[in-house]
Amino acid sequence: MPPTQQSYPLGHSILPRVPADVASTRLEAFGPEGADHTSPGQRPGSPGLTAHRQTEGGGFIVRRPLPTHGLDILDPFLLIDEMGPAEYGPGEAVGAPDHPHRGFETVTYMLDGEFVHEDSAGHSGTIRPGDVQWMTAGAGIVHAEMPSSRIRKEGGRVHGFQIWINLPAKFKMTQPRYQGITAERIPKASSADGLATVRVVAGEALGASAIIDTHTPIVYQHWTLREGADVVLPLSAEHNVLVYVFGGAIRVEDRPLSDGQLGILGAGDAVHLQGAAQSSEVLLLAGVPLGEPVARYGPFVMNTEAELRQAFVDFRSGEMGAITRGARVD
Repeated sequence: MPPTQQSYPLGHSILPRVPADVASTRLEAFGPEGADHTSPGQRPGSPGLTAHRQTEGGGFIVRRPLPTHGLDILDPFLLIDEMGPAEYGPGEAVGAPDHPHRGFETVTYMLDGEFVHEDSAGHSGTIRPGDVQWMTAGAGIVHAEMPSSRIRKEGGRVHGFQIWINLPAKFKMTQPRYQGITAERIPKASSADGLATVRVVAGEALGASAIIDTHTPIVYQHWTLREGADVVLPLSAEHNVLVYVFGGAIRVEDRPLSDGQLGILGAGDAVHLQGAAQSSEVLLLAGVPLGEPVARYGPFVMNTEAELRQAFVDFRSGEMGAITRGARVD
């Protein structure tokens, strides 16, 4: 398979960003709803890309806004999966059995339910509501994420996210790494009026800084916006920026986004978020684009076809190891 070059979302849902010091003024100049909001130098776009539903792993349903038709990657983000929300009866819960990865990072963030992570590097642990697992696959790892024994036995609600983040060529063969952060350790902050709260998984917001270590500059934030919330966040113009709504409705740069929609922001150095429903849940994701070729197939993401083929050879030969059940490394 020839390498897939990085794709940029021209013709898709581009929302403008504006400088932090003129955000309010520029937004007020956009005009009434339904008017042409395009200003010189800004890229026009529709309100948002709607996530599609599909089955993954052992049969669980995800909402997936990225990749989607015509948009394979938004550098450095490779995949955004919203797992569920799903209500399982006793014996119904499913997950993702043993499978390999190489060349990127997976970030799992649980909102409801419990998943157990195990991998071939000896890591094992339970991911509970509010917890984050940041796994650097690097040179290669085999892992599994399955519902906990309690969820499998009793059933219950399962909801969360898994996001894939590409690694630059110099880190693709780095040693695998596992960072498990419990809910109480994730930094939190609120706006002065209390209408906006944020959990900072990666990056910085409202004076709170993440404790996760990332190989490249990444922003990963979970915002809860009540109606009337209005926040302007400084964010480097170098970043590609995504906003995904998974409950309620908001306005981003004075454009509407509702549940299940992904907004892709254009150039600028600030992001303007406003609550437009009683309570809304939002992921804000941003990262500096790597600008490298992408050769991608299934669980492997490399830079060249030769590297991709070698990944399959190494997995089949057992070089990426196997999970030893019951092992635990804290």
